[in-house]
Amino acid sequence: MADIIIVGAGTAGLTAAIYAVRGGKSALVLEAVTYGGQIVNTPEIENYPGLYKVSGFDYATKLYEQAVDLGADIRFETVKRIEKDENGFKVTTDQDVHEGKAVILATGAKNRPLGVAREQELVGRGISYCATCDGMFYRGKVTAVAGGGNTAIEDAQYLADLCDKVYLIHRRDSFRADVKEVEKLKAKGNVEFVLNANVTELVGEPKLSAVRVEDKFTKEVREIPVDGLFVAIGQMPANEAFTNVALVDEKGYIVSGENCLTNTPGVFTAGDCRTKEVRQLTTAASDGAVAALAALKFIG
Repeated sequence: MADIIIVGAGTAGLTAAIYAVRGGKSALVLEAVTYGGQIVNTPEIENYPGLYKVSGFDYATKLYEQAVDLGADIRFETVKRIEKDENGFKVTTDQDVHEGKAVILATGAKNRPLGVAREQELVGRGISYCATCDGMFYRGKVTAVAGGGNTAIEDAQYLADLCDKVYLIHRRDSFRADVKEVEKLKAKGNVEFVLNANVTELVGEPKLSAVRVEDKFTKEVREIPVDGLFVAIGQMPANEAFTNVALVDEKGYIVSGENCLTNTPGVFTAGDCRTKEVRQLTTAASDGAVAALAALKFIG
């Protein structure tokens, strides 16, 4: 039996593992895909205290290695369900059944789709959710980015250095992204801002050849020829399997305050999967530490 089972190997989950093992307890981390979470797709991190510049992949790898070196047991298994029993918790994955005294849910979030017709059909044929993963395929071509947050701005900056032209399509005329990053993007000569507009149709067969956007005020429809569309309109939590042990809100986020407690004693949560105002790398690390310390106190 593990002392603490952590679901998710992103920044929150790996930080929780580090604090757990340093607290003298065993930590089993279960991750469905790969370590690092969304940050592995970020080409450059510049706002993490103490790290002037580092790629998301390098940061995640160092965090993973640190957790492993300290003694965390990290396994790549998909958690199917969690059940409370007389000994603590039983966690069933696609490969095994694990028992733990406490559980930390640090499942992060997944990319939110546009929700327009043929979106899934065109994934890999013009539609992508990761500019750093797929941007090189569009070198010298025309692309568009849908979104107005930090990820969208970063994606557009990255693509502007590869592509002949980049359109940034955003449903408002203001941005959630850092002002400094927006100004850097505006300074690039091959970026066109398409604001107060929504992508309403994907054109092309068998590959994407254009997007149609509608002005939300005038209702005017414009067709923009593109080779690729990168969707960066936010994320969705993946907490469906845990609703029996953790209360979620109407959007699917685990209900928790800054103490990282859930409604079930012994179940804690950390990172982007929980209800919170700010979702940043620093707050994910903070959550991981808080959740682990709370779990250590619960175990005693």
